[in-house]
Amino acid sequence: MSDVLAGIDPRDLSVPALVWAADESERRGARLRLVAAVAPVHDRLPYGATAHQSSLRIRAESALANAEDLVQELHSGLWTATELVDGTPATVLYERTRGAALAVVGSRHLGRAAEVLSEGSVVVPLTARAHCPVVVIREPEHTAVHPPLVVVGVDGSRDCRAAVAFATAEASLREARLMAVWVWPRPLPARGDESEYLAEHRRLLAESVAGCAERHPDVDIEQVIMRGHPVEELTRASREALAVVVGRRGRGGYSGMRLGSTVHGLLHHAACPVITVPLPGRGETDGASSGADRSRSPTDRPAPQG
Repeated sequence: MSDVLAGIDPRDLSVPALVWAADESERRGARLRLVAAVAPVHDRLPYGATAHQSSLRIRAESALANAEDLVQELHSGLWTATELVDGTPATVLYERTRGAALAVVGSRHLGRAAEVLSEGSVVVPLTARAHCPVVVIREPEHTAVHPPLVVVGVDGSRDCRAAVAFATAEASLREARLMAVWVWPRPLPARGDESEYLAEHRRLLAESVAGCAERHPDVDIEQVIMRGHPVEELTRASREALAVVVGRRGRGGYSGMRLGSTVHGLLHHAACPVITVPLPGRGETDGASSGADRSRSPTDRPAPQG
């Protein structure tokens, strides 16, 4: 069973993200791996860089200990491991997404430029490059809606098929229904009438979910076609959802460009957790291992023997 990876921010521990990761580990029967990264300090600081680095490590160790204590309060006996690493947070977490079931991080609600360009930014760089699905806890999941709902964006691409497969499996774990949403733009294409356009997209939508419905017959899948802007319509649907799931799009070398506009928009506007799913086997190797990565040996707390 692959780990659930949780990024721990020593500056501002995201309790909602930690709770989500712990709950998901419990559901999957997986180990929860808590990772905190200490970014390198500049050697031109007006005071001792070594002392400052030591202070940051102490803060990170405290954050890890607090996170593990909270996890054990929530799920006594949950199998956990903690790891403190010297390195840029986004790079450290990225390197640990290979082989992970999913990675969970909190959002500090930064603006787009700050989230991509600031030294400590994690959400956009990690979401753009991770080898596994990434869960960004921007807003809490809506657990009061019954039956619970998972939303997945569909556009007929290979990216969306991976997202639908993940979303269906997640809905099965949660005993939730799944809403597969295809948003068509305004205005319609110049050629062809509206009925033909709608019929074709209903067919493509059905094809996108067909295999997943067969693998998870316990999941009630609703297929919905909406007209409007994808970010606006998926954000509206997210107001009653446990999570909104989308495939990762974009091919540019700049991390923000790898995501595509819909994912970028949802990361800043969705009213529930956002889960971004890469194509199976896709991962970045360019420059991923650059920078310091001096790890303390992971502290592993095994699950109790039954």
